[in-house]
Amino acid sequence: MWKGSKVYCVVNQKCPHCMEGDVFLDKNPYHLKNMTKMHARCSECNQNFEPEPNFYFGAMYVSYAYTVALFVAVYVIVDLILGLGMWAMIAALGALLVTLSPLLFRLARITWLSIFVHYDKEAISKFKSPTK
Repeated sequence: MWKGSKVYCVVNQKCPHCMEGDVFLDKNPYHLKNMTKMHARCSECNQNFEPEPNFYFGAMYVSYAYTVALFVAVYVIVDLILGLGMWAMIAALGALLVTLSPLLFRLARITWLSIFVHYDKEAISKFKSPTK
């Protein structure tokens, strides 16, 4: 599915540089004990997943954008389409946020990383080839 694109990287939680290595230690975001744990570097291309200290503070803005998009979608569905009241919308938003928080956390981090790290189809061969 669109290997080499930012969408592939974000959806599959893969390294944005080579699109092969995993970014997070545990693939399931709902294993809450390991939800935030990331590899230091890509196992395939050696891309550093924390290019500078506090790099992921910017991911909060991405998370905010995803959350606003989710809120707008819930508002349109619950209030405008279904015609339910404010309390139904608040309940739906609360349930969705609690349920999707681990996923949104990871999506925001991967999106933020993929903004600054670009795909290189030769990344793995460059890393694994012997240097002379």
